[in-house]
Amino acid sequence: MRKTCVNHVYELAKRDERVVFIGSDLGPGLLDEMKEKMPSRWFMEGVTEQHCVGMACGLALEGFIPYFNTIATFITRRCFEQVAVDLCLHNLPVRLIANGGGLVYAPLGPTHLAIEDIAILRALPNMTIFCAADADEMSRFMDVSLDWPGPIYIRLAKGGDQIVSIDEHGFAIGKGIVHRAPAALTFIANGIMVARCLEAADMLKSNGINVGVINMHTVKPLDEELVVRTANASRLIITVEEHLRSGGLGTAVSECLNDHETYTPVHRMGLPDQFPADYGSQDHLLKEAKLTAKDIADNAVARLGSINKRIV
Repeated sequence: MRKTCVNHVYELAKRDERVVFIGSDLGPGLLDEMKEKMPSRWFMEGVTEQHCVGMACGLALEGFIPYFNTIATFITRRCFEQVAVDLCLHNLPVRLIANGGGLVYAPLGPTHLAIEDIAILRALPNMTIFCAADADEMSRFMDVSLDWPGPIYIRLAKGGDQIVSIDEHGFAIGKGIVHRAPAALTFIANGIMVARCLEAADMLKSNGINVGVINMHTVKPLDEELVVRTANASRLIITVEEHLRSGGLGTAVSECLNDHETYTPVHRMGLPDQFPADYGSQDHLLKEAKLTAKDIADNAVARLGSINKRIV
């Protein structure tokens, strides 16, 4: 997914002379062709992330559309003031490409795990937050990212993830995608959790439980119309995300339904309110957090049973 996203920057740069790329101490060979053919629009600035955000904002004020790429935690934790004051306050068209959303950098430990990045950036006015389900969806997003009027946070998975998005569904920033029509139980997910929810839905269907699945790739601005429509068609919504349960997609969905006075129960599945103490692989930490497809299906059965008992 990261390769798809970054390579697309070069394709956009070929089409539009406003596009520039900024990197922060990234691996050798990244966008070498762009570096060679567009040296005035390719910058590798070293371990200076706060400077990079300021630089991107300065270029945006001069009419450019900068795509800045570095590790997710460095954008959110390290550069929060620059993102808030230099970028969001001025509502500039800078694209923040964030490597390692969620638990991708599991071998590196909690300093590199972006488990609260969405919560941090949801609080900022003018910020758009996008979490692709797979590389194909990333391509569709990049094609429409160029002319978006304000800042965008692009949350990347590690790459090689299962392709579940479909061309026929189309794509628009701020518009969720219905993979399976809302039912008595509906999952709302984003990022790599969409694939896990589809797998969980298959498990449940084999047991006679029909499940809706919504891909809410844009957390902000949230597709409130789809959330409310889903709630009106469901007895239970379960949000699933590779993020802390607080502040992310589940919180956004809950706030939306409260604002619209739509009180369908929402159960939030995500990471526990703690820094992961374990090291290992992304899949290992997801298993520890009970975010496998089987965990999602088992949790759904338990929650739906509880809802049914209360109704009876």
